[in-house]
Amino acid sequence: MKPTALLSTLALSLALGGTPAAAAEPTASAPTVQIQQIRNATLKLEYAGRTFLVDPMLGARGAYPGFKGTYNQHLRNPLVELPIPAAEVMRGVDAVVVTHTHLDHWDGGEHAFVPKDLPIFVQHQADAEQVRGQGYRDVRVIEGSAEFEGVRLTRTGGQHGTDAMFAVEPVAGLLGQAMGVVFQAPGAATVYVVGDTTWHGEVEQALAAFKPDVVVLNTGDARVLGFTGSIIMGRDDVLRAARAAPEAAIVATHMDAINHMTLSREVLRDHVRQNGLEDRVRVPADGETMAF
Repeated sequence: MKPTALLSTLALSLALGGTPAAAAEPTASAPTVQIQQIRNATLKLEYAGRTFLVDPMLGARGAYPGFKGTYNQHLRNPLVELPIPAAEVMRGVDAVVVTHTHLDHWDGGEHAFVPKDLPIFVQHQADAEQVRGQGYRDVRVIEGSAEFEGVRLTRTGGQHGTDAMFAVEPVAGLLGQAMGVVFQAPGAATVYVVGDTTWHGEVEQALAAFKPDVVVLNTGDARVLGFTGSIIMGRDDVLRAARAAPEAAIVATHMDAINHMTLSREVLRDHVRQNGLEDRVRVPADGETMAF
């Protein structure tokens, strides 16, 4: 790499609040990273000896109304049951990461499955206040980056919808902010959970800066009424990610569980096959565990 390019990468990484990707490259003896697809965007991540639960939505099938003003709003959420009991989902969890507090990513105020003293990482003070108001006592804001028992969590950005949506104030307020998170630890593979965002410059910057080994995309192509385009990624964004991060494994999630999703796993798997990416892109079933 040319010196100027190296300096640019270092500057971008520091601006994002993390360390250069080269510092977290896995060694031959790197521990295995395990990701279990639970349901929707809920993931159980075993990483560097710690277990993180990402975006827990643990309510029973049909517990909540559909999201008003969105595709298939008459359907109740979630559309399917958990693949395993909520108590089993929580077993062994050391910390929770909530990318934003939309109900399909955090329904902890509706039930008692998540222990009130468990560490919970959120994106900003507004989300922290909401979660604390639900009785949780150890809520931590990721200010750029945070450390948890040897694991670095770095907040990344994006945009939870199109420019046209964010130009309309009521819609922009409802969509709000959502973070992504990069997981790093010495000797471990780097995992980038991109979160609820469209394909965006901040996503491309994070991919370039951190060079993740595993990229988790929310790809359900969720739609709101009255607008074209999606509020998260879809099938073509899987191809964009594969091109932008040619050495990374891609995991596609956030499908088949919420009323406003328009892309199914079946259709995405076919799209992946048609583009010859079966060896790089995983579209896991609920309950499935992947090792990297």
